[in-house]
Amino acid sequence: MKKLLNSLKSIFHKIIIFFDKKVIIPITKRFLMLTKKFDKQGRVLENWLSKTNTLLFISLFLSITIFIVIDQKIIFFSESSAEVLKSQPVTAIYNEEAYVIEGIPETVDITLIGSKTDLYIAKQSPAKDVMVDLSGLKEGTHKVNIVYNNVSTTIDYAVNPSYATIIIYPKLSQTKSLTVDVLNSDLLDQKLNIDSIDVGIDEVVVKGAEYKLSEVATVKALVDMKNLIKQEIGTHTIKDVQLKAYDVQGNVVDVEIVPVKVDATITISSPSKEVPIKVIPKGEVAFGMAINMIEISETKVTVYGTQELLSKIDYIPVEIDVTNLKEAKEYRTEIIKPTGIKYMDVNSVTIKVTLGTVSTREIEKVNIDVRNLAEGYKATGLSAEDIMVTISLKGVETVINEITNDDIMVYIDLAGYGEGQFEVDVYVEGKDTKVQYISKTKKVKILISKKD
Repeated sequence: MKKLLNSLKSIFHKIIIFFDKKVIIPITKRFLMLTKKFDKQGRVLENWLSKTNTLLFISLFLSITIFIVIDQKIIFFSESSAEVLKSQPVTAIYNEEAYVIEGIPETVDITLIGSKTDLYIAKQSPAKDVMVDLSGLKEGTHKVNIVYNNVSTTIDYAVNPSYATIIIYPKLSQTKSLTVDVLNSDLLDQKLNIDSIDVGIDEVVVKGAEYKLSEVATVKALVDMKNLIKQEIGTHTIKDVQLKAYDVQGNVVDVEIVPVKVDATITISSPSKEVPIKVIPKGEVAFGMAINMIEISETKVTVYGTQELLSKIDYIPVEIDVTNLKEAKEYRTEIIKPTGIKYMDVNSVTIKVTLGTVSTREIEKVNIDVRNLAEGYKATGLSAEDIMVTISLKGVETVINEITNDDIMVYIDLAGYGEGQFEVDVYVEGKDTKVQYISKTKKVKILISKKD
């Protein structure tokens, strides 16, 4: 304590000398300069200031003032106080290769108690570790203390929570198949198509407690299109693709996955196909009338999608309602994208329909095709009437006169049929949608048998 008082006295002495040289003497000189400009009153002031007692009292006043200020600061900094360090991360010490730990809080709050000076210094120091030492503990349930690695002996601390009830499981491992899931695919240019994604491996190792591993249904590499640098045709690489494990409900399972991340090689193409737009009238026009002509503003459309899907598309249908139509009409119609088609360069068309007087005509001996028959079977008609039919055409005379046998498709749909004898419906389609096609035979009898 005496050393502290002597140090304070020495400091005050130095402060007084400093203020005497830097403050009192310069102020006195300034006053002396001013007095030269004044009369006898100025000389009186000069005489007063020149007295030794006056300077002594001024110095004493300033010293006392400085002492009080410093003393208050010392008292302020010597008072006990507390600071709370929020959300400090917790580090656990254990054999990570052999065990899985549950129950350790991710963060804790630490209350530091001490003088404000010590607290200020402590806050400026690098962050200290909050530790849970599990060395030597075996599998099972344990209650462990959470310790703050405090290097200052002048500060007390309290950790909240101060302990944790933890469970130690033996760490097991399993091999799981790895699949790829594309995120934010809608960000990809609609004209582009992902042909393939290769992450280099088909299997990963998942590690964790036995009950956690039993929950894992699938492991996915989450390829995010946000991370695709260039959207163009070619091969691209997305690095550090995250892997996640999921249960059967699609919830994330907290297990260790080896490797943690993979690189994905993405092949992008832009398959397209130009196909005709086919106007399909729905309903029947007014009695005695038929569609003479259908004019369309766009006859073709370029569609974008997978190569497999494009191979199945021969035209894009656009339906218009002509029920009870009595005169020419213009339609403005949106084109509905077929399922799986990502982009079309034409999205709407204008269709003009004109009418004429209806006529009829028959085309005989149109062969019946078989569709959707199961593999390994064959179908045969039981009579000549079950093999070929007569088709009645209704339309404007100039239109139906152009129709030939090759323009008509008559078929039976045998999806779901097995071996045996059946009576099935007859369906008719025609290339020219302005014409009505009606089969005079509505049903035919067939025999389905296995191929020799």
